Amino acid sequence: MSEYKISVVKDFSKRPYGRYPDDGDGCGQYFRANLLAPKLREYDKVHVDLDGYNRYGRSFLDEAFGGLIREEGFTWEDLQRKLTYSHSLVKSIENLIKDRIDAAGGKGK
Repeated sequence: MSEYKISVVKDFSKRPYGRYPDDGDGCGQYFRANLLAPKLREYDKVHVDLDGYNRYGRSFLDEAFGGLIREEGFTWEDLQRKLTYSHSLVKSIENLIKDRIDAAGGKGK
């Protein structure tokens, strides 16, 4: 089984911010389209390490993670099987990612 680990601050941007390219090079759309989605297609499992930055915005997380379903053709089930993520200090970031994936996949409350 092939596995890949992405460190957002080391592999993408020290200050990830915003949803779309108008928000800057560290936006969620670029993270999803240029790094996360390609790795999810290439590997059986991908882990996203969010440590090193504590101010992830909802717009970045929604576009990066929820956008996998809305824009990239992944299903909720695909992501449950293939994607893991963690932030060792701010667990609410993990909860927000779960919420954005669930909402995009029709699994919301």
